[in-house]
Amino acid sequence: MRTIWLSLLLSTALAVASGQALAGESGARQILDRFEHANQWRDHVMVAAHRAGSMQAGKTLYAENSLAAVEGSIAMGAEIVEVDIRRSKDNEFVVMHDSWLDRTTTCKGEVIKYTLAELKACRLVVEGTHAVTDERVSTLREMLLATRDRILINLDNKLEVGDLLGMIAVARDLGMADQVIVKENLWNQTRIATVKAAMAAIGGGIQFMPIIADDAVHDAGFAETVDHAFSPRAIELINWRAGAETLTETGGALFSTRMRAAAVRGNWHIWADTYAIVNKPGGFLAGGRGDELAVQASLPREAWGFWADRGATIIQTDEPKAAIDWLAANGYRVPYAGTGERIEPAATASIN
Repeated sequence: MRTIWLSLLLSTALAVASGQALAGESGARQILDRFEHANQWRDHVMVAAHRAGSMQAGKTLYAENSLAAVEGSIAMGAEIVEVDIRRSKDNEFVVMHDSWLDRTTTCKGEVIKYTLAELKACRLVVEGTHAVTDERVSTLREMLLATRDRILINLDNKLEVGDLLGMIAVARDLGMADQVIVKENLWNQTRIATVKAAMAAIGGGIQFMPIIADDAVHDAGFAETVDHAFSPRAIELINWRAGAETLTETGGALFSTRMRAAAVRGNWHIWADTYAIVNKPGGFLAGGRGDELAVQASLPREAWGFWADRGATIIQTDEPKAAIDWLAANGYRVPYAGTGERIEPAATASIN
């Protein structure tokens, strides 16, 4: 535990020293401005920390989906943290990726079979080492309070589409609905209609991000249909590796010139995923060009640089600090106000 918190303090010190961390309550507002105005910030790649950002340089620093991981990601300068939402037995929204507790906590069994009070007795463990931390299972409210006005938060809904209504209600109660990004997979018109009905029930003032994967969608034109239906500020695109031994050379049908043009016309971000999937080939969501290639093989340009050059202005990663450092050093990041550096938004949008 001492080692974990020393790592957190060191990460904070490094981020402040490099001028990356945003200070004060203006943090989320500055990030939100860039999120909502993609065309003004095509020269800046935002970084989303997967499962709150528990890794650094191939080593797990914090328990995933923990408040400590969130604090670490904020200190590193990430703009978004992604967390996973499930329900307890007594219908409380809790932050947990798996449907079972065994991998990430000291408890055993299904999340849904534990009350919130029982879940609070579980302690989170660090993946890989299984080191037990003092971190407990967080409620959605607790996680939102930790991020409010500091960083955007992306909720990965592990429940049904209709459950988004309750999640957004919690965010609205805290006055931060616009700082929360919710997302759902879309693959045909029927699915669009289902999700659109759910979004209509929720109402405005939220950030909805569609997810489109190239196992079901093979035409960038589908994104234009999605844009017309939802007017999103970002669309998450997935280029499945599907076991191929070679790395993608183009990013597939979705990371095309047409897609980049559609993003500019719609003023939305292209969101790419480079994080790893357990027991799947490296870069499973990124045509082989994932975090393993960037960190373990020391080829960040062939991973993060590849996706940035194909229009991605948000990259979700298990390696937020390494990604931020490399992107900043190679001209893909524009400093924020309050970091001691000047900001100049792009005058016009460009298609690279």
